[in-house]
Amino acid sequence: MPRSIWNGVISFGMVSIPVKLYTATEDKDISFNLLHKNCGGKLKQQRFCPVHEQVIEWGDVQRGYEYEKGEYVVMEDSDFEKLPLPSKHTVELSAFVDAAQIDPIYYQRTYYLEPEEKGIKPYALLMKALKDKHLTGVAKIAIRNKEQLAAVRPMDGTLVLETLYYPDEIRETPVELTNTDQKVSDKELKMAEALIDLLKDDFKPEEYKDEYREALKTVIEAKLEGQELVAPKAGRPAKITDLMTALKASVEAAKKGGTKPAAKGRAAAEDEEEEEEERPARRRKKVAAAG
Repeated sequence: MPRSIWNGVISFGMVSIPVKLYTATEDKDISFNLLHKNCGGKLKQQRFCPVHEQVIEWGDVQRGYEYEKGEYVVMEDSDFEKLPLPSKHTVELSAFVDAAQIDPIYYQRTYYLEPEEKGIKPYALLMKALKDKHLTGVAKIAIRNKEQLAAVRPMDGTLVLETLYYPDEIRETPVELTNTDQKVSDKELKMAEALIDLLKDDFKPEEYKDEYREALKTVIEAKLEGQELVAPKAGRPAKITDLMTALKASVEAAKKGGTKPAAKGRAAAEDEEEEEEERPARRRKKVAAAG
């Protein structure tokens, strides 16, 4: 069972729901270590004090806010506990809004909310009410040494909390990107709408995969087995300078099913599973041969 990162209460009106907060997402990126080019040794990240010219252990590190050049206010862990914020342990739903009113640019990170035993009934009540009314609760929560705006919404039989950026954390659109008042003809608009209608579909996240990560694994496995992969030739975009011609060509391709992402077939998936099972054995043989 994962460890909760925050324990507190959700409140709306006079109703209180004790809950635990769990991270709902994780990155699956392939990570790399930094190595010394000469010997291949793994490099260490160290905290170096230029005053004493020595490496500092974590126990001797403290946080400081620079209020003037070279002048700091030192903050201890106990100072953060003294913050005069109700959101430290309470998520007070101050408003309920239509989820469509929150632009996706505001969403930051998703967390699961799990009710404590005595909060199961009011938790279920809030979840059902939000679902039936198609609403999202807006609140504030203090986690990770920061008070954040948050949205609470139902999802697949549970409640999730989404941390949101504050308006002043959203960068303004660059001036050069705002010139979108170009005139388009009725024919171009109808053709673009026809193309969109052909590609309209339900969102099926299971049909998408991180192809970059899979390709990176392929390269890593090839290097482990002493193989040399040849870089694929980059595809060239079609030489179409007329917008209407490009739209017509796109519509024709969509009608033939050539522009939708293809889901992986079962046979291909089975081949990948077999390949995954065989790789450790091939690696052991290679190590044994080297020894």
